[in-house]
Amino acid sequence: MPESAVPESVAPGAVAPGSAVSGSTGTGVTGAGAAGPGSGAPSPADHDPAAAVPWGVRVAAEVGWRLLILAGALWVLMRVISAVELVVLAFTAGLLITALLQPTVAWLKRHGVPRGLATALTFISGFVIMGLVGWFVVWQVTENIDNLTSQVQQGIKDFKHWLLNSPFHVTQDQINNIADNLSQALGSNTKDITNASIEGVQVIIEVLTGIVLAMFSTLFLLYDGPKIWSWLLKLFPAAAREGVEGAGPRAWATLTAYVRGTVIVALIDAIFIGIGLFFLDVPLAVPLAVFIFLFAFIPLVGAVVSGALAVVVALVTRDPFTAAMVLVVVLAVQQIEGHILQPFILGRAVRVHPLAVVLSVAAGSLIAGIGGAVVAVPLVAVTNTVVGYLRSHARESRAESPALHGGPETEGSPPPSVSR
Repeated sequence: MPESAVPESVAPGAVAPGSAVSGSTGTGVTGAGAAGPGSGAPSPADHDPAAAVPWGVRVAAEVGWRLLILAGALWVLMRVISAVELVVLAFTAGLLITALLQPTVAWLKRHGVPRGLATALTFISGFVIMGLVGWFVVWQVTENIDNLTSQVQQGIKDFKHWLLNSPFHVTQDQINNIADNLSQALGSNTKDITNASIEGVQVIIEVLTGIVLAMFSTLFLLYDGPKIWSWLLKLFPAAAREGVEGAGPRAWATLTAYVRGTVIVALIDAIFIGIGLFFLDVPLAVPLAVFIFLFAFIPLVGAVVSGALAVVVALVTRDPFTAAMVLVVVLAVQQIEGHILQPFILGRAVRVHPLAVVLSVAAGSLIAGIGGAVVAVPLVAVTNTVVGYLRSHARESRAESPALHGGPETEGSPPPSVSR
């Protein structure tokens, strides 16, 4: 019989002569890596370690390392910003002022005024008004400082007299000891006070530098804003340029609505609280109203600080009853602002949750002080608008070209495999 012939019957478990045998065990397995059911041999999937990891753990790992990269990039960005904090805050201030003045430039252009002349008129008038407001506040404070000092001294004497006759049983010796301790504390900390004065001079120089940078930023943003935006678009990849181009006008509309709405609300607060201070005969009513207007740009914290300042001035210069009435006026105006003015004026243009406002103001103040607290809320509002638009843009892109994105997802379908 030839060797290639196969017998008609083969005993169970026997290997036919001349057949391929895997190894020398004679198991009857043909080919490399093939195994029959129940043979106990590993399958090809068992050789992949990723197949042994649950799907949820793999997704968490994928998300985790991406979050770590984003956190590292954010940390590097914050380090860079802290190194040039003055420039960043000055440019941000210029951006906010531009958002306030740009509608005036657009209105002048619609009425036939050339762009350069419209920019110059708006820029000069805007900063002249802001300068006059600052000069008026300084002038009022310097004109009334002597009267205010005498009223503060008289208020302290009245407070001491009230303590002596109060049910707290405070004696003259205790009051003198408190005054002596304050004098000793001031005398021992003279060096610290001197250093603080030197630092104050440095702060003044930095503030003046920031004002100059903000003015130049505002001027160029008013004049060349569209060209600057077109140049920034070229820095983005071509695939993302369409989404960013659509998000830019929406972000600018949100910023403009926030700045204009905040200015209107702050002006209403300052007018009504200033009128209340005037009729209650509180000294420095107009400068206090200006402070209330300026502090209104710091959400939450600014209203509390400016209102407390007005109450303290009324308490020291007048009497507790007047201070209580000032407190009533401040609380009433703030309640009207929170429940009527902000929802009506800002409306749906700036939709930020109160918790996000609190956390953003706290984070901004920790990172960059008062300047960070001022820009925190508009930054969060703009970010919210941009993220919402980019999400909807991506969803519309997938709907328009489902073949490029793997087809539409069906409800209830299992998650795609992430194994490599």
